[in-house]
Amino acid sequence: MSAIIKKELKNYFLSPIGYVVIGIFLIAFSAFFYLTSVASSEINLTYLFYYTALYGLMFIAPLITMQAIAGERKSGTDQLLMTSPVSIVNIVIGKFIAAMILIIIPVIFTLMYFAILAHYNLPDIPTYLTSILGFLLLSMTYISFGLLASSITESPIVAAIVTFAIVFASTWVPYFVSSLSGLSLMDMFIKFLYGTIDIKALVFFITATVLCLVITIILMQRRKSVG
Repeated sequence: MSAIIKKELKNYFLSPIGYVVIGIFLIAFSAFFYLTSVASSEINLTYLFYYTALYGLMFIAPLITMQAIAGERKSGTDQLLMTSPVSIVNIVIGKFIAAMILIIIPVIFTLMYFAILAHYNLPDIPTYLTSILGFLLLSMTYISFGLLASSITESPIVAAIVTFAIVFASTWVPYFVSSLSGLSLMDMFIKFLYGTIDIKALVFFITATVLCLVITIILMQRRKSVG
């Protein structure tokens, strides 16, 4: 699995994608830090994570995952993976972990904003930590959506569009369809911004992530057996 993770990270940083993703995150984090903390004199980072999740992840998740599997199929390198001694499970999980590392890197940079606020008054540490946890859980779910979308097509563009559509729907549709109100991923994420770990939301994020990864593995296993 480590070989897959290294390969994926190498692919990210030998192309513009890795730098573009980190750049978008840092720009979003910096902009929302200024707007929600500096300009309003608030000693917390809650809204920084909220607005970055709401307006950033919707575009970043498709960008990160669009090439993960669809790109391999388009270039024909998926056959090398399929015939390698690495199992499909390790391939999918390796790609998932590499994508999450690409998100974790800019999240670590939020320590800089924490240090800036701490210079004036110490922010609420538990709230900061649960906000990060919620942000990463939401990111995990979106990345798993992206990998699943990338596994059903050989077009990275189509994979990106499908991922964006799923993320957009999971964010906004529950607000307009009352029967789906309990499935709003953003509402579940918001609970972590109040400094508490919501077990129900935690289980939902993990279950959704695992389910998407399992389906991705099954689809790739079937393609391998057919091929």
